[in-house]
Amino acid sequence: MHSPNQLDFSGKVVLITGGTKGIGAGIACGFLAAGAQVVVCGRQQPEHLPQAAGRSARFMAADVRDVEAMAGVFAAVSEHYGRLDVLINNAGGSPHVDAATASPRFSESILRLNLLAPLNTAQQANQLMQQQAEGGVIIFIGSVSASRPSPGTAAYGAAKAGIVSLASSLAVEWAPRVRVLCISPGLIQTEQSHLHYGDAAGIAAVGQTIPVGRMGDPQDIANACVFAASPMAAYFSGTNLLLHGGGEKPAFLAASTAGMA
Repeated sequence: MHSPNQLDFSGKVVLITGGTKGIGAGIACGFLAAGAQVVVCGRQQPEHLPQAAGRSARFMAADVRDVEAMAGVFAAVSEHYGRLDVLINNAGGSPHVDAATASPRFSESILRLNLLAPLNTAQQANQLMQQQAEGGVIIFIGSVSASRPSPGTAAYGAAKAGIVSLASSLAVEWAPRVRVLCISPGLIQTEQSHLHYGDAAGIAAVGQTIPVGRMGDPQDIANACVFAASPMAAYFSGTNLLLHGGGEKPAFLAASTAGMA
């Protein structure tokens, strides 16, 4: 039986791509609170770095789509800390676009950011982790878009479906030293939620469509990542954990007249 101190990441090093805002920043704060040394990477220096427990994440500038730039990040992590225990493959996203008119170049860019870049990043993390006696953990941040229609972000949904498959395959190839898994959030409220759901009333209305009565927040994802990366989740590998508050209610429930007087 594991004790609660299994969630203590003191002495551990965690790298989070896209860790300067939104879900990524929330995950960074979660690992900082658990005692880890946290490195976040992104294209631009953020105005504020993730902070928790009186400590701050370390920022390294890199575009996850640039393999050489990411190689520099891993080299710097190895040189400065001498180890890498956890990679959170979080960077990604997509603007809303009609699939009927999206250009091939746009679609390729979405697949590159959300599927190829995480694969390349995972490969580089694995190279470090395989050299460590304790191995490591690679967590891909997926999306419920992988398993349900994703109108307006079709290429993104397809890429995330690829991420789920990728995690299951890498878990087999890189075992037993490196555990690989996927955590797939549902609707999450971040600082950019207004772009998707409107004002506070719109966000609240969307939350009421979810069985638990609210949208998720970055802390929900952080809690799952800290647990999944810990020894308490030593048998978590090749799996996809859905974090969606019960999921989205089927449309037919609102349309049905069954049971009405």
